[in-house]
Amino acid sequence: MTETRRKLTTIFCADVQDYTRLMGADEEGTLASLKRCREAMGRLIESHGGRVINTWGDGLIADFPSVVEAVRAAVDTQNELAGFNARRPADGRMLFRIGINLGDVIVEGDDIYGDGVNIAARLQASAAAGGIVISSTVYDQVRNKVAVGFEFLGPLMVKNVDEGVPSYAVKIGDARDETPPAERSGPARPQPQPAVMAAAISEARPAPRGSRLYGVLAVIAAVLICINLLSWQGIFWARFPVLALAVVAALAWNRDQTLFNRKITSLAIVALGIAGINLFTWTGQFWAMWPILGIAAVMGVRWSMRR
Repeated sequence: MTETRRKLTTIFCADVQDYTRLMGADEEGTLASLKRCREAMGRLIESHGGRVINTWGDGLIADFPSVVEAVRAAVDTQNELAGFNARRPADGRMLFRIGINLGDVIVEGDDIYGDGVNIAARLQASAAAGGIVISSTVYDQVRNKVAVGFEFLGPLMVKNVDEGVPSYAVKIGDARDETPPAERSGPARPQPQPAVMAAAISEARPAPRGSRLYGVLAVIAAVLICINLLSWQGIFWARFPVLALAVVAALAWNRDQTLFNRKITSLAIVALGIAGINLFTWTGQFWAMWPILGIAAVMGVRWSMRR
């Protein structure tokens, strides 16, 4: 028999707005778009440490050990899908709604059950097309850790849950201006205090740390090359620190990118750095093939073991 146990986890639930209408208009095209969007969503979920549990129709459910990474995965997903939809006609866009909840669930095999899952599904159903709605348990964990804004929506009534679940809309892109369907009842909850609103406003302004770092590294590299050329003694010694700066820049880019698996990409960057050292100190032997072969083996093992 399959062992049943409980755990505290972050539940990520998503589905497509107006999926039935899209299928009625173009079944094959809608199915192809759904597969493409799901592949992108699955890749982003995995890159943030999550796990896709199940898919059905146009729906998807995943769980995350980290609340912060779950919200970041949702934001990255909506941003990437916004780029995909920007190239499509207005009546053919595939807009996902995402709900996220932190709760105690029943685990049976690879599936999860319980009120925590039901709440995530209701949060998803209340989200605007292309938007994200989170429960207050998620908000309490991420409000000072994710560079987005939040809007308090009031209590969401959920079947088998006596009290309404306070919910928040994550303010990203065009979803900030859309109002979710009125699926909530009960007395209105007071709006967040000014201090919380100020924090949300400050969170909505992500710092351009990547571009600043690249600029600093480029200036340092240019200065080193100029010093080398102005004090030229027949040796281009600046190639080594410039190579190191290039590796640092690549690792910084990898920290923020969502296109590829970050751990595998970091190993590839290190391998390229080793190859560069070998070429810069060339003595007729490509010794870098051995450490690169070892890194390739590690990358292969990580890729084959990923879920």
